Amino acid sequence: MNTLTTHPPKPWYREPWPWILMAGPFIVVVAAIFTAWLAVSTSDGLVSEDYYKKGLAVNETLTESAKARSLGLRAGVRLVEGSVRVRLSGRAEAGFSAPSSIFITLSHPTRAGVDQTEKLVMQGDAYVGKLNLPSSGHWLVLLEDEAKSWRLMASVMLPSSGETVIGGEVPADIRN
Repeated sequence: MNTLTTHPPKPWYREPWPWILMAGPFIVVVAAIFTAWLAVSTSDGLVSEDYYKKGLAVNETLTESAKARSLGLRAGVRLVEGSVRVRLSGRAEAGFSAPSSIFITLSHPTRAGVDQTEKLVMQGDAYVGKLNLPSSGHWLVLLEDEAKSWRLMASVMLPSSGETVIGGEVPADIRN
């Protein structure tokens, strides 16, 4: 005698495999909705609203940097907690005369919301001013006079333990 008991088949929703197979696509759909929400609700700091105007200003920027080279400008920048000190020198025979004040802009390459610009005034042999020292990492330092006729720019790693030198001639023994 053969005693095989047959059970009626379960409905599909009572089996584990359809649910396991549907879990993958469901997770992907939820992740896609979250990614779309994240893209719409957050700002992209790298995209500039006035990109066309900034593109037109490139030639002016190059001219200002060339003017700084022709004047032989050299700046020593020291960023200390809460303040900044800049020693500026140039060739008098090229027409450089120290301005009464300069502007410093400290900007992050990827986070536009943390950029700072401060006016530095001459005190003794250096320009000094207050500056909130930003978080550590790679930062761009830009120095300009009030008339924006010249500019010096360099990248620095913060925190900095000493003075960062921007501009000036590269000594002959370093060029080769």
